[in-house]
This record gives sequence, C-alpha cells and structure tokens, in this order.
Amino acid sequence: MDEHGVDGGTAAKTDAAKTDADWRAELSADQYRVLRQHGTERPGTSPLNNEKRTGVFDCAACGTPVYTSETKYDSRSGWPSFFAPIPGAVATTVDRSLGMVRTEVHCATCGGHLGHVFDDGPRPTGQRHCINGVALNFEPDDQV
Repeated sequence: MDEHGVDGGTAAKTDAAKTDADWRAELSADQYRVLRQHGTERPGTSPLNNEKRTGVFDCAACGTPVYTSETKYDSRSGWPSFFAPIPGAVATTVDRSLGMVRTEVHCATCGGHLGHVFDDGPRPTGQRHCINGVALNFEPDDQV
C-alpha cells in the first residue's frame, strides 16, 4: 500500500521515463495534484460537467483517449461521469484512504489518477466512473 492508501489491483503501468520533476513541469498545479498525487477537484468546478458535444475525453497527462461522449451522463455528483471507459484505457486499484474501500481509476498508459468508480451508475454497466475534470482534455469530433 502506498502513502495514499492504494493497493495493487489491475494496476496501471507508469511512465518510467518521466520523473516527478518532468510531471511538475508539464502539468498545471491542479493537474499535478490530481493526476500524480491522487487529489480530487472540488465538485461542480469542472467545465466538462456541462460538455454536451460528441467527442473523446483524453488523459490530461499523456493524451490517451479514456472515455467517449457516448458513455458520459449527468450523475449530479459534481464531477464528469461515465458509465464505461474505452476498453483497455483505464486500470484500477484498491483505495483504502479516507477510512473506506473504493476503486480508484487510473490511466492505463501513464498511471495518472483519474477518479473513482462506483456501482451506482446507469445501464448497461451499472457503473459510475466519477472522474476529475482537470484530469481530462476534451477533443470534440469536429476537431479529432
């Protein structure tokens, strides 16, 4: 278990070529806190909550496509929510921080913390991927 209370699971591979200093230089302070330090943005603060266009949501750290607009829905949780990731795009670990057990979602390419997944989502999966907007970049279809 690491200092964030995270155990192994379907662990993401990390980008061994980048140092902590590299990540700090490439990401904004908020992105670094969320993606590299397992932080959480304040609910209701992401402009992606209201994003309705069709397109792809990429990991803000490495650019890997992780979710599509077809799986996005309004969970009223205050964070962008999806009922399924792009197959193979995310990995999970057990998060024992905050005195509870949750499933943490990471980018399968760079290991960046995206958010958490819960079993209270809509059909067809029943999952709610509750994702920090600062951990994502949105690419609308008309620009992909």
